[in-house]
Amino acid sequence: MSVKRKTSTVRPTPARELAAIRARLAETEQALRAIRNGEVDTVFVAGKKKSQIFTLNGAEQSCRLLIETMNEGALTLTADKTILYANQCFARLVRSPLEQIAGTSFRRFLPAADLTALRTLLRRDAKDGLKIQVQLIAADSTIIPAQISLHRLVEPGSTHVTLGMVVTDMTKVRRNEERLRALANHLTQVQEAERGSVALDLHDNITQMLCAVLYRSQTLADSLVGHDSPAREEAKALRDLLGQTSADVERISRSLRPGVLEHLGLAVALKTACKEFTRRSGIPHRLSCGTLGQRLPIKAELVLYRILQAALQNVERHSQASQVTVRLSGSSSGVRLSIKDDGIGFDPDLRSHRKHGLIDLGLLAMRERVSHIGGTFLLKTAPRAGTEIVARIPFEPAPLHLLKSFANHHDEEHPKNQVKTAGSEKRSVGNMGSKS
Repeated sequence: MSVKRKTSTVRPTPARELAAIRARLAETEQALRAIRNGEVDTVFVAGKKKSQIFTLNGAEQSCRLLIETMNEGALTLTADKTILYANQCFARLVRSPLEQIAGTSFRRFLPAADLTALRTLLRRDAKDGLKIQVQLIAADSTIIPAQISLHRLVEPGSTHVTLGMVVTDMTKVRRNEERLRALANHLTQVQEAERGSVALDLHDNITQMLCAVLYRSQTLADSLVGHDSPAREEAKALRDLLGQTSADVERISRSLRPGVLEHLGLAVALKTACKEFTRRSGIPHRLSCGTLGQRLPIKAELVLYRILQAALQNVERHSQASQVTVRLSGSSSGVRLSIKDDGIGFDPDLRSHRKHGLIDLGLLAMRERVSHIGGTFLLKTAPRAGTEIVARIPFEPAPLHLLKSFANHHDEEHPKNQVKTAGSEKRSVGNMGSKS
């Protein structure tokens, strides 16, 4: 006969129950803290019948949705340029699967020159963020023009710094810029053609008619000898006025289309323009023209002549200068024209100058003219420090190694104006050296 014993359940002591409750409470507080800090995307809740997963739809989720759907690349990087996060737009931009981007170095997407520029930029302390224009190297070796906006991200109470980066594809912008440059060049060519046509009409028609009227007025004045003195004096005044008008029309004709440029060369044309500037404004000038070795195409000479005209006009209107120095020099690779004044100068970044059009349109027109024929343009100015404009144009045609040498020799040029071969006609070699 067997006897069954009752098995009694061992109940935990109150101390053990209290410790278990405290552990669960600590775990719950830790989970709540993670939720508030945005460290948790979902919450797993175990129930009696089945478990449930809840997605957090707070501000963090909204921000992530915004970043993933934006039309610009977004990344976060460590201080050593390791990519912690990248959105789908950036992956499409560099033509690489997203899983092959995270954890890799951002350096692989930049050429050496842009990487150096980025390092230099990051040394600056900018609270409003930093921007730089770069060339991205895609996975298929395609070069993509882009703009990078950088912000330093510092978590509260932490010394750990990450970089927030927004990458904008500039391909369409660059394409539109090229179209605008082509349009501007076409308008310039049309303008020069119209100037030539007007100058020809002035010279062949208006000037000839004024000369005929001047001759007739002189005949009238001679016929009044011995007659009423007031009538004769009036005839002389009319003759002098016609002579001045004829000279002004001839000056306008030369300004529209300088025939001396085509027939006698750039140095003589610059000398004539400088003398006319001093006569008109009263500002003295110093002109130095070295021997160029060979002559530029007429299109290039006309560009330098127009730059001199515009620069002298700016000096007369805005600079308050007491003297202007113009230098024309040549080397084995190209020609350099410098126009420098000792006036008040200006700040190119000052918004008031842009508002009144003192710099943007005029300087932009000069820069585009020089860039179109393969040259470089440089502006040096500061408040109370005068202004200097430097234009350099390579001889043409020129071998590629000469163009590279020309560009490297003038490393202070604006990076956007690279030296390249122009497409205008060749002209005969001539010595254009003169000094005045």
